[in-house]
Amino acid sequence: ASFTISLRTADNVTVMIKLRPGVLVGCQIHVKNFIRSELKIKPGDDVTFTFTCSTPEKYFIMEIQKNIDCVSGPCPFGDVHLYPPGLPRLNRTFIWDVKASTKAGLELKFSTPWLRQIEPGETCPDFVSYNINSCIDKATVNIGTFCRNGSVSRVKLLGGVIMSLHLPWNSPLTTSGFNIANRASIKRLCIIESILKGESSITLMSPNYPLGFPEDELMTWQFVIPSSMRASVFFHNYSLSNCERKEERVEYYIPGSLSNPEVFKLSDSQPANIAGSFNLSLQGCDQDAQNPGILRLLFQVVVQHPQVDENVTHLVDLSKEWNMTVTIHFEGWPSRIPVMSEPICLICKDPRTCDRVLTLVSGAVYKISFLCRDLSRLRITAEKGISCVDLRWCQRKIYSLLVPKAITQLPIQLHKFIWKLLAPDLINIEITSPSLKLQQHVPERRCNTSYSYSIVGATPETELNVGVFCPGGSIEKIQMRNNVTISLKTFGKGFLNESKHQDLKMSFVPHIKDECSFTVSPNPKAKVYLQTPNWPYGLPPYVSISWYVVVPSKQVARLGFSKDRMGIACETGRAYVNIKEETVGAEETVRREDELLPEPRNMYHDFWVNVSNCKPVDKTQLTLQFRVTLADKQIDLGVILAVVAGAVVLAAIGLTVCCVKKKKKKSQNPMVGVYNANVNTQVPGKQGLFTKGRKNNESHVYAVIDDAMVYGHLLKESNGSVSPEVDVYRPFDGPIGSLPPSPPPLSFRKDIKRSSNTEEPPSLTDTDHDTYTFAHQKPGQSEDTGDTNEKNNGDTSTSLLENKEQGGLVE
Repeated sequence: ASFTISLRTADNVTVMIKLRPGVLVGCQIHVKNFIRSELKIKPGDDVTFTFTCSTPEKYFIMEIQKNIDCVSGPCPFGDVHLYPPGLPRLNRTFIWDVKASTKAGLELKFSTPWLRQIEPGETCPDFVSYNINSCIDKATVNIGTFCRNGSVSRVKLLGGVIMSLHLPWNSPLTTSGFNIANRASIKRLCIIESILKGESSITLMSPNYPLGFPEDELMTWQFVIPSSMRASVFFHNYSLSNCERKEERVEYYIPGSLSNPEVFKLSDSQPANIAGSFNLSLQGCDQDAQNPGILRLLFQVVVQHPQVDENVTHLVDLSKEWNMTVTIHFEGWPSRIPVMSEPICLICKDPRTCDRVLTLVSGAVYKISFLCRDLSRLRITAEKGISCVDLRWCQRKIYSLLVPKAITQLPIQLHKFIWKLLAPDLINIEITSPSLKLQQHVPERRCNTSYSYSIVGATPETELNVGVFCPGGSIEKIQMRNNVTISLKTFGKGFLNESKHQDLKMSFVPHIKDECSFTVSPNPKAKVYLQTPNWPYGLPPYVSISWYVVVPSKQVARLGFSKDRMGIACETGRAYVNIKEETVGAEETVRREDELLPEPRNMYHDFWVNVSNCKPVDKTQLTLQFRVTLADKQIDLGVILAVVAGAVVLAAIGLTVCCVKKKKKKSQNPMVGVYNANVNTQVPGKQGLFTKGRKNNESHVYAVIDDAMVYGHLLKESNGSVSPEVDVYRPFDGPIGSLPPSPPPLSFRKDIKRSSNTEEPPSLTDTDHDTYTFAHQKPGQSEDTGDTNEKNNGDTSTSLLENKEQGGLVE
């Protein structure tokens, strides 16, 4: 197809068709009999041409420039048209170069949907963009690049302007979308007007961004906002130049303010919650000629509806807290930076000081409010430090790791509460949960509570991630060396109710030998899963971990490992698993990394499990998991039968003895025990207590030997090894000492076989013991013991035992 372009001289328009940068020549322009790679059509020319290819838009671009002189003659104010018509479908740029005096101002007024400023290098969704440059004398300042569909409605400039409109080859746009008007001098570089009707967000940049704002210049942004809306300003990126005179600053003119203009440094928190329209001006300074630096600014203006509880304040009392910070922030902070176009939530310390992120420190009281329609998009992250300075004081103190009520009472979800526990040398940290106890989060038993604790130990060499724990388990205590970080993380709204029952505590305790030690007290019939820290990346080299498992007295614990080997190879040292019950004489089970782990076993007492790591070779890590299951003890049937059989045998023996006793009572004559009160039976060795020598008294002589008092038949019945002679008395022919013989032990009659026991009987005390002699007393007859009584100061013997008691004594 052929194209004809006719340009009138009075229009002062030039058309240039040229190859796209970086594209190889694959198409050319055919004009009359000539082949060209570019074509320039001047004012007054009438040119017809064709392309040598069917897709010239791939190879060529077109520039249409119109020069407008407003200095020497009148300006053609009004709508700006796209001229000339009938241009080929190429990527094209319309340029309007307007020259004007600095004593006058030019205004570019855009039709709806207005414009939106973009950063350098950013492209517009429809690839239609505007670029505005201000020309003062011979200097050119880039005001900015804009896309369609925004809030920028007008741009007022001092002096001339170069306006560019970039259109893609397939754009259906037929109008420029703006007009030019003449205005009085604005006495500043430019004024950019934005109209913000509803909830919206706009990002704007200083001229020449990201390069420097012109030295000692002034510009203004005008924001037209309904009085029913609230606006907030945020500076996201700025830098300052080196000033010799004056000071770089921003000034706010807020209708109704008693302190207009309000002056702020670029480093200050900018005003927020502004009701209605306002102006913002940027003022430069006289820069150092040797090192000028760069003044630049990128900022955001957010417009929102006033909140229902706009005037409601929340009291946050941190006056009694210490070493704690509370940060209220948007969801995903700080790793996620919210898109500027998304709705924003603001936290305000006072009606005009608001920000997306607000940090409160302990020791003060705050009154905060929220400028946010949906508070569920806000989160709280708090951090508290606990350290031990005086060992004598901190070792006796127990710290409760609870979330303060000042935080839980806010209408914001707690995201994370971090306790940083700092322990001095030779002092360790003990974490306890006395009532709730902790459950370790493992694949076999995951935490399903509204919050969990992540516990990490920080040693000088490495970081030990102990694991994730939640309430409602079997772990009562965790002891760790060095510093510890505990992070409470919440999941959902249920934390507000469950937080009332928190019981996590910590204290500083004496040094322990392992890097970490657990005390596990399972509930009855519980199944507890435990795994080594740093799961699944493996224990650090040379780290030792211990578990002390409490087994109830009426239960038995079943201990089993999830795999049969440790699964590592050691480069240096050895890795061990040690198991030992806490009972006297218990054997310790030890396995090395090259041995099979113990088979599942029953543990009847409290026991220890210790895992010690070596330095593993590359690509191998020590990860172990084991489980403990409690069950009631089962009594062995054989033991029950043995106990029953023993009881039957004892009952039979007792019955036999009773029968023998009854038979003997019927056949025996009554026996009388005669008490000889004249015999002194002091313990051997106390010779001085006897008034007579043994040769001079008859304490060793039996008056009568009664056959009923002989025990031989009982010994024979019991298969005893002693066979005494019955009914025979033999006088004692040996020498007679001065002390009476010691009585035989009470167990002599029934425990003859124990004579091999060489233990000495306990010593007797120095007290008088009366000796008894027994005589046969015939019915109606009494023995005269006068001779003996005379030799013993006339004392008479008395009957001591009744008939029934005698039978018992014989036995």
